[in-house]
Amino acid sequence: MAGKGKVQSPKTRWFAGPRDERECEKKLSIIVVFHNMQREAKRTLYSLSTEYQLNVCEDDYEVIAVDNGSTAPLNQHFVESFGRDFHYIFHETQSRSPVDAINIGVNCAKGEYVAIIVDGARMASPGVVANTIKAASLFDNPLVGSLSWHLGPDVQNVSMLNGYNQKVEDNLLQSIDWPLEGYRLFDISVLAQSSQRGYLSGVPNELSWLCLARRTFNELGGYDTLFQAPGGGLVNQDFLKRALAIPEIQPVMLLGEGVFHQFHGGVATNVPMADHPLKTFNKEYEQIRGKPYKPTPCEDVHYFGKLSTAARKFLI
Repeated sequence: MAGKGKVQSPKTRWFAGPRDERECEKKLSIIVVFHNMQREAKRTLYSLSTEYQLNVCEDDYEVIAVDNGSTAPLNQHFVESFGRDFHYIFHETQSRSPVDAINIGVNCAKGEYVAIIVDGARMASPGVVANTIKAASLFDNPLVGSLSWHLGPDVQNVSMLNGYNQKVEDNLLQSIDWPLEGYRLFDISVLAQSSQRGYLSGVPNELSWLCLARRTFNELGGYDTLFQAPGGGLVNQDFLKRALAIPEIQPVMLLGEGVFHQFHGGVATNVPMADHPLKTFNKEYEQIRGKPYKPTPCEDVHYFGKLSTAARKFLI
């Protein structure tokens, strides 16, 4: 069933029933996009549930899982098993870009704020939801982000060359009993390339957990659908750059929280660096924007949260 006036594409199926027109019935809507990620989705969705997240309840937020044209899709029952306000959308598409899926998810959101996880392979730390809600509530026009990590002994573009794979990762995660001790994810991870400057270094060039007011997302026109490279190319960087250009935006970086990338064969995260598609991504960006991509430095930011013992080693 399609929601009332909410989803434009006739090939997109919204499985949570018609959404009414009440505004902001939740504090936060989390939009997470999956493509052929049944293994990874189980962990990611659990990491966003109230069984795992600290100091929040089901009334505080919703999770909208958008399946972006998977050949081995998720299903409604699986997604809803993680909580009362977990919803499933299947977006039928041949595109390998998540851009339409993101915009469709936000279009269905009922939160005052929306948090975007473009890559559904990213698990969350236990306090990311509560701290995002708290941080956002302190500002008139917030942009709340967190740093990103790769599971494993090195960034996965490198560790895969030394035998790191899904089976190794399964054993690694099992060894720390992460569902009960989520902050131990920091013990088995390294900072992603975009976050390698660590905490207290401003806003990185890309945020894999990005939250802002739903009205601000709409004012920006959402993610630009011209970005059609596999994985979205530089669309995440583009959206962040446009958001930081808003004069009244108030950037906030979370301390001691983050998202952790699982190995899944990602087009950019799970290929050798020699085969990385960055050149293709940059070419697409320049074709769309008319100039080469250049990140917006942003070190004048607010910091919110606290550092667990495990996270302190990334205070560099």
